[in-house]
Amino acid sequence: RLTALGVRPEVVNRSLKELQVIKKELDATLATRPHAGRVRYVDVRNNKVAVLSSESEATEHGIEAAGMDTEAVRVVPSKEQPRLLHDLVGGTPYYVGVTSRCSIGFSVTRGTQNGFVSAGHCGKVGSATTGFNRVAQGVFQASNFPDSDFGWVAVNGDWTPRPLVDNGTGGTVTVAGSKEAIEGASVCRSGSTTDWHCGIIQQRNASITYPQGTVFELVRTNVCAESGDSGGSFISIDQAQGVTSGGSGDCTAGGITYFQPIGEILTAYGLTLMTTADKPPPPNTGTCTGYAQTVTGTLNSEQSVYQPDNRHYRATAVGVHAGCLDAYEGVDFDLYLQKWNGRVWDTVATADGMGAHKKISYTGPPGYYRYRVLSSSGFSPYVLGYKSP
Repeated sequence: RLTALGVRPEVVNRSLKELQVIKKELDATLATRPHAGRVRYVDVRNNKVAVLSSESEATEHGIEAAGMDTEAVRVVPSKEQPRLLHDLVGGTPYYVGVTSRCSIGFSVTRGTQNGFVSAGHCGKVGSATTGFNRVAQGVFQASNFPDSDFGWVAVNGDWTPRPLVDNGTGGTVTVAGSKEAIEGASVCRSGSTTDWHCGIIQQRNASITYPQGTVFELVRTNVCAESGDSGGSFISIDQAQGVTSGGSGDCTAGGITYFQPIGEILTAYGLTLMTTADKPPPPNTGTCTGYAQTVTGTLNSEQSVYQPDNRHYRATAVGVHAGCLDAYEGVDFDLYLQKWNGRVWDTVATADGMGAHKKISYTGPPGYYRYRVLSSSGFSPYVLGYKSP
């Protein structure tokens, strides 16, 4: 039946279950020697378990010494160095030194350099920062305090800026712009000590004298804050307002908090606020590499689009249609492959589980095909890679 469809079948020596057992044994053998084989997977095309290693010879010796079936393992020389990637989200903690903790204000860019804004009193120029997970993060490029209380941190390639603020309950709110809210408007603050608290803007252009000096042109609010919330986000609905400077009282008895307006920070340092309206850069393509065609886009929650370009493509032979979708972590995107049957579009393959990363593989006859990309939940740019017969 496969041959009749134009497919070339091949009988293999090892079952998938056998290969999965071998991979599990390799995971246990190589886990303590990550440089010898950081990436391991079942290579179904070659009917072996592949091990990507920067030290091929040492890896092969290790596999032999463990008494494993070397005929079932393929060691592939590779420079691939897996590392965790992290998001910059307003209100989450970062550290300067061993004990000093502050909060991220908003994600920004300066040319091609990514970073975030925060309070100036949190760090001096040249101070190194680590993230919420104590992983190396960035360096203060500029810092003003007193007179003003703001600074910005340029981050390394392991950290990706997002137009998001932590809402304190496991979710986020999006940053759409920086339109200044008037006195009496509602405003919310996100910080790494007391999470999410809201109130109203009471006065603008307030001068505040701290023991360390006076800061001018702050905004006074009846939102509480505590130590460690400094630098965190002040946002009104979806509009960035500023970063937390200081306050009086606490979040148990109630308090007053002052923030540094975002506009002055952006102007002073030539920064660009990352917002949902700016068409932020697509996410890292992750596993979606090696595809003949690539398209990108951005979807809000519950929106969908047909790709490529609201049109379709034509397959002229029987074969495999492969699609791969990547979006931001924390959203739920779905992917569907549809085929024209002469009257309507039939969905012939679906990848609709939870998460931001989806793959489809479908073997079909010649005809017209298209992909539907759906955001079931969350805003995100996306990358869709696909190839056809």
